Amino acid sequence: MRIPRIYSPVTLVAGQEIELDAHAANHVGRVLRMQPEQAIELFNGDGYDYPATLTEVGKKAVWARVGEPVANAAESPLRVHLGQVLSRGDRMDYAIQKSVEMGVARITPLVSDRCEVKLKGDREDKRLRHWQQVAISAAEQCGRAVVPVIEPVSTLADWFAATGEDDLRLVLHHRTEQSLTGLATPTRLALLVGPEGGLNEEEIGAAEQVGFIAAALGPRVLRTETAPVAALAICHWLWGDGQQHHS
Repeated sequence: MRIPRIYSPVTLVAGQEIELDAHAANHVGRVLRMQPEQAIELFNGDGYDYPATLTEVGKKAVWARVGEPVANAAESPLRVHLGQVLSRGDRMDYAIQKSVEMGVARITPLVSDRCEVKLKGDREDKRLRHWQQVAISAAEQCGRAVVPVIEPVSTLADWFAATGEDDLRLVLHHRTEQSLTGLATPTRLALLVGPEGGLNEEEIGAAEQVGFIAAALGPRVLRTETAPVAALAICHWLWGDGQQHHS
């Protein structure tokens, strides 16, 4: 059996025993039905993996002894901040899950003119917690030791300001001839993906006015949840993970 990777948001020190939180304990004890002395791998977001051994698996608590940290090489040198306009149903979950698998560094849910999702107050807080858990589960599954942060829901204008220091900013727009090849290699990229109905002309114009480049991934129109996955794959191949293959 593949050794399960478990996110534990606490300081991890070799030789110490820690109690897993309720979510992790349920997964280890009830879902996987693991036993004492079996191996797991812990991570807390600091970029290291911590081999660990279960010492107690009970109905009320699961404990593990932490081993020596091992550097995790899953992070890309390209830091991508995804601005993803809110979408309905499971589409946002899919976009977040797959973007984490594809190496995104941060995700900010956005609202735009054609966005059909309205989140306020407690409902927004609940969705943010849910999306952060989606990101955690995706990081566990794909072998990352850093969990991308899901930022609070933002307007386009505020997100434009927040990404002002990034070396390259792209807005996906199928009605453009600009391809990604030929652009200077960035280390920090802001990537804007619109809603199901697309960004309107004023929003694309506003993005371009503050320095975003409208770029196309091809002649076909991608769904809002597919676009970030395709874009991240291409961007990491050109400027991130793929650099080792180019050199």
